Amino acid sequence: MENKVDFTYPKREKLKSRKNIDLLFSEGKSVSKYPLRLVYSPIIDSDEKLKFGVSVSKKHFKHAVDRNYFKRVLRECYRLNKHLIHDNLDKKYAIMFFYQTKDRLSYQEINEKTIQLFEKWKLAISEEKANN
Repeated sequence: MENKVDFTYPKREKLKSRKNIDLLFSEGKSVSKYPLRLVYSPIIDSDEKLKFGVSVSKKHFKHAVDRNYFKRVLRECYRLNKHLIHDNLDKKYAIMFFYQTKDRLSYQEINEKTIQLFEKWKLAISEEKANN
């Protein structure tokens, strides 16, 4: 069977569980690549390898239309690049993306930063694994 890359973002991958979101904010670790931040935490009660959510600050973008635009861009960057991290996971994780600047970066810039952030996260996970 050939290894087919899955470029979808199905409903079952969306981070919606209040319990998992609370766990992210209380015990989650993070990696950053300006202007993005990724907060992650291992989860147990999931059938998916990854549960993913996005957040854009109301402080930086007052209008919902602007926040929604950047959330759409972040989800799209995740969808197109999730294969970079999906293959290397041995545990199940909840991850949340944050767009943390007032700067309005282009889609291409955000996509490049997403790839760099995923590479940085892979390193962080492998270092954690080596230390345990």
